[in-house]
Amino acid sequence: MTDARSPFSVPVPASGFPLPASRSPPPASRERTGAQVMCEALLREGVEVMFGIPGGAIMPFYHAMWEYRDCLRHVLCRHEQGAGHAAEGYARSTGRPGVCVATSGPGATNLVTPIANAWMDSTPLVAITGQVSSAVLGKDAFQETDITGITLPITKHNYRVTRADDLPSVFHEAFHIARSGRPGPVLIDVTKDAQQAKVVPDWNVSLNVPGFSRDTGAGMRDAVKQAARLLANASKPLILAGHGVIISGATNELRVFAERTGIPVITTLQGIGAFPEDHPLSIGMPGMHGWVHVNRAIQECDVLINIGARFDDRVTGKASTFAPRARVIHVDIDPAEIGKNVKVAVAIVGDARAALLSLIEETPPRDALVWLQNIRDSQTTHQHRQPYLRRPETTELMPHDVYAALNAALNERGGYRVVTDVGQHQMWAAQLIEWRRPRTHITSGGAGTMGFAVPAAMGAAIAHPDETIWAIVGDGGFQMTNQELATINQEGITNVKVAIVNNGYLGMVRQWQQLFEGKRYSGTPLSGPSFAGLAEAYGLRGFTVDRIEQAHDAIECAWNHDGSAVLDFRVEREANVFPLVPPGSSIGEMITREAAQANG
Repeated sequence: MTDARSPFSVPVPASGFPLPASRSPPPASRERTGAQVMCEALLREGVEVMFGIPGGAIMPFYHAMWEYRDCLRHVLCRHEQGAGHAAEGYARSTGRPGVCVATSGPGATNLVTPIANAWMDSTPLVAITGQVSSAVLGKDAFQETDITGITLPITKHNYRVTRADDLPSVFHEAFHIARSGRPGPVLIDVTKDAQQAKVVPDWNVSLNVPGFSRDTGAGMRDAVKQAARLLANASKPLILAGHGVIISGATNELRVFAERTGIPVITTLQGIGAFPEDHPLSIGMPGMHGWVHVNRAIQECDVLINIGARFDDRVTGKASTFAPRARVIHVDIDPAEIGKNVKVAVAIVGDARAALLSLIEETPPRDALVWLQNIRDSQTTHQHRQPYLRRPETTELMPHDVYAALNAALNERGGYRVVTDVGQHQMWAAQLIEWRRPRTHITSGGAGTMGFAVPAAMGAAIAHPDETIWAIVGDGGFQMTNQELATINQEGITNVKVAIVNNGYLGMVRQWQQLFEGKRYSGTPLSGPSFAGLAEAYGLRGFTVDRIEQAHDAIECAWNHDGSAVLDFRVEREANVFPLVPPGSSIGEMITREAAQANG
């Protein structure tokens, strides 16, 4: 294990601004600029921190921000994509809307990826962008881009504000939309002249947002009764718990419901943490890289109740073959998701927590011991740790060595959250770490955005300064946004620990090339610098780990270090993630390690 250290640091306060002797904003008359109204609107919505980069069209907002620096923290990121992902990490770890800021043109378009990521993963996000002045809109002015048009398909709603008078109502509506119903991103694009105009703001604004209502009336009651009858008569029932359980704060209700009915519980990738994996009724994760016994249980069950998941293709595999024997009950707050991918017998449109409370009342106590034992017998045959037994021909550090050490440290110490990037390391983390609490597992699911983890971990670390935030990344994704290590240093963030599972490839793509493309490794071998040395250059502590006996000590050293750190785990280069459902196949047709080896 190599320990790289540097005394280098930049003494800039956490606000990003040098603070004057007095931290109180100057007194002001009732008349305010639009930019000042924007700041006050953020305070009224409970915003404490935002992530961004200034520029010409958003400069009036940054000018106004100076007055509010005592109560509005701004984190100066190194790329707008990093700012958006940091806001996502803040939102995913707290449940409150994250806020990111960019200027017009390229600043705004750099936010498109995190906005799309937030859209796919139901993350409450408010993106604020500057826009060129109204007088030159539509004239291809310098750094003019139609960001509202670009983001229309990937936002719950977006606004272009050209009048400062509209700012109080727009901001209030935007935050309501972002966090209500199925959460998601909202964009507010404000022209420069609207930021500069002077107004007397009217804060007596009322919401006029059609389209969302919580149905807890007769419609939901009837559907719940139908679902309860199906569950009471089922011999092989399953619960599929998704992200909606976590969003609605329904983890306790899910546990009560599962224990009352004795029904085994599956958690999706985004649902990890909704149900503790050390619980006797927890059986694991389904889907493309789920466990064999879980996918087989889905294919055999007679009633499947999906609570807060959207039947993503990574869960269902070939949708027409998914759960062929099951009557499906789908609980979702978004009616557009019900019946979209899988035929549903009973639809319960509403909040997961409200639905579970009703189900607990309506469903009589029962057990499913014979069915559960059947699943456990299958699990014994296809033991989920079996794919990662050490190969006798290698002494190299294996990925599962790293995860064994991480899992031991996480569950011995507690007080942690984990943010994963996208790729093989993401699936290993989902499989090999025992998840027990909600909002401790944060990942990019629907969009599969490489580069997500480091900035998102930074956002989570700011939201939870008393916890240790682990970013688990591949060497590919790490090199997309590792410049945010500079932000971590400048902001004095001490609780981010980055674990790089470094195999010198774009690993998941290489695995598919090996299994399905005749081992033609086109565009996937990947070089990189000394990541420990890079951490040192950014003023963080760095470690290089290439042997199994070093892994535990390196994790302990990083955890005990009073500052953020980077650990470069140099693992065996061509280790694969198993099991694997081939593209276009049923989830009952999984490739295991043994099958892959038998086929060369």
